[in-house]
Amino acid sequence: MTAAELTLDRRVARHILERMGAAGVPPSAGLSAINVGNQSLLNVLQTEYFDDLLTYGSTFKLVQAHYGGGKTHFLRLIRDLAWQRDFAVALVELSPNECPYDDPVRVYTAVATQLAARPADPLREADTGLPQVLRRAALQLMEQATDGADSRNEREKARASILRELRHASCESPSFRAAVVQYVDAVLSDDSHRQGLLTAWMMGEAVPLSDVSPLGVHESLGKANGFKMLRSLTQMLHAVGYTGTALLFDEVDRTLSVSNRRIQVIGDNLRQVIDLCGGNRMPNTLFVYAVPPEFMRSVVPNYPALQQRIASPIPLSHRNPQGVVINLEELDLEPQAFLEALGAKLVTVVEVARGVTFSRANQAANASRLARMCVSREFDVNHRRLFVKAWLQWLQAQLLDGERVATDDDLAPLVQAGAAVAEPDELADAFEDF
Repeated sequence: MTAAELTLDRRVARHILERMGAAGVPPSAGLSAINVGNQSLLNVLQTEYFDDLLTYGSTFKLVQAHYGGGKTHFLRLIRDLAWQRDFAVALVELSPNECPYDDPVRVYTAVATQLAARPADPLREADTGLPQVLRRAALQLMEQATDGADSRNEREKARASILRELRHASCESPSFRAAVVQYVDAVLSDDSHRQGLLTAWMMGEAVPLSDVSPLGVHESLGKANGFKMLRSLTQMLHAVGYTGTALLFDEVDRTLSVSNRRIQVIGDNLRQVIDLCGGNRMPNTLFVYAVPPEFMRSVVPNYPALQQRIASPIPLSHRNPQGVVINLEELDLEPQAFLEALGAKLVTVVEVARGVTFSRANQAANASRLARMCVSREFDVNHRRLFVKAWLQWLQAQLLDGERVATDDDLAPLVQAGAAVAEPDELADAFEDF
């Protein structure tokens, strides 16, 4: 039994088969079990950043990929790396209408809404929202402080100690710090009224200052302080015990039609984030902004201060681990080798899900033949979904009819049927996460 089999849960394996076999789209859990082609980039992020720099500092990275080229998939892998190290993570989709990056209020509220800690069960959606993340931290702080003791006196002493430490935490906004302190106190005191009031304020709702001023909160969220509140959020998440914060932004607008004013604001905001990460005003924070190549051509050149900060002869790699740009157009594997490696991973998934064992030599030959047929038939990333659906069908057929080395005649009907289920644009859309 391989190391992957030892760590892959059967329920997760079945989930992967359902998602990829039925719809041809990546799973919401178990991404690492089927991830290929970008391991060198993940290794750099792990060794250089999560295991080193992010234990005491912060960093900014710009992910570049065409639509359908794996931006969202890569951000989810980063989220999993961050969760493994007890980071609070927000994965936010940016668009001009729903959440434009040049609107500080919408950016803050999107982060506060999407923020999540690692779920206990990988097949369950994480509880999202800043209040949920703080509640979890408050209860953990109490458990650690009392060390199992459950007497009223011990809990009161622990609560006082926790609040005393949080009141002295370094935070750019005194009002944000007061809101977190009061919310933690409300959780530990089981004060639902205070929790509700502070939840509304932290989530950016219009709360009269007269309602929260008695709690030490004297500032409302607005465009003038939206990014200050975002920085304060990262500072207080570290104060309540999270290792750090990962803020992952995915630019999902296909047209990227931005005005000169928006370009100026976006460029200035990103430039400030880079400078703030360098100055550690966002403690233990990984800030990732994922964009299509058009962003690099239409936005960055119009803002020299930003271009100077991200310019590098080569993108992030083992040769340039400090590179700002992560280019997903340059993967570790060529298209056919990519599909062959993916095929090997899916063999393991089927073995774990079905409780069977395949001949790896036979399946390597089968995967190579099918990969060649798919790559020669489809362009761009369309061949990925085509391969996945045909490959899983072929593995299932062998479970029923017996394992063997396939011929072109065996696989051609599967390839033809898979190519007919969607138009090229639909294939790219459906496989954007890969």
